[in-house]
Amino acid sequence: MSKKILIVGASRGIGLGLTREFASRGWGVVASERDRSDALHEAGEIDIVTVDVTEPDSYLGLKNKFDENSLDAIIVNAGITGASHQSAEEATDEEIAHVMQTNAYGPARVGKALLPMLKDGGTLAFMSSLMGSITDSSGGYEFYRVSKVSLNMLAKGIAEQQAKERNIEVLSLHPGWVQTDMGGPNAKITVEESCRGLADVVEAAGGGGYRFVNYKGEELPF
Repeated sequence: MSKKILIVGASRGIGLGLTREFASRGWGVVASERDRSDALHEAGEIDIVTVDVTEPDSYLGLKNKFDENSLDAIIVNAGITGASHQSAEEATDEEIAHVMQTNAYGPARVGKALLPMLKDGGTLAFMSSLMGSITDSSGGYEFYRVSKVSLNMLAKGIAEQQAKERNIEVLSLHPGWVQTDMGGPNAKITVEESCRGLADVVEAAGGGGYRFVNYKGEELPF
């Protein structure tokens, strides 16, 4: 029986690449879109659902779709850059709320809500960024950096408080600087290269704990 994965945020970019990669490896893939993605619908034998990480009703309904302990892995891939000025001084309450809900609190709530769907010893992964490393930070991109630091902190909290007792491993994943709409054309690696590495990391994971790693499986400073 093939392993089964839920990929939240799969309409384009890395999420779409991961959907294609896991499907090519023989996994049963359930992938979510917020709005219709023709590319996702053309990606093969994939079960597609609609999820918005900022709208709990959209993912709480998934509990009716999956039995408890039915998934081997969940990847929550949601992220925006935030307001173009990326400045704490210029930030409005609305801009702060939007980027934090989309990049940090929304993904963490999805992970917590769907945790019962994971098998004991499974893997819960959040798409993070090296920009979420305090140690590595050089400043700038303040909206994006702060949201990813927050996501990492929330992910580690899930690992310690909810996942540990069931030996579920929680990952914060850095995909690299990838040629996506967000990464831009000057990025160093292709979506396919990043997603092959990320899939390797997820396939090898499980068994409890928390790790912040890149697409090569290398540990990153928190």
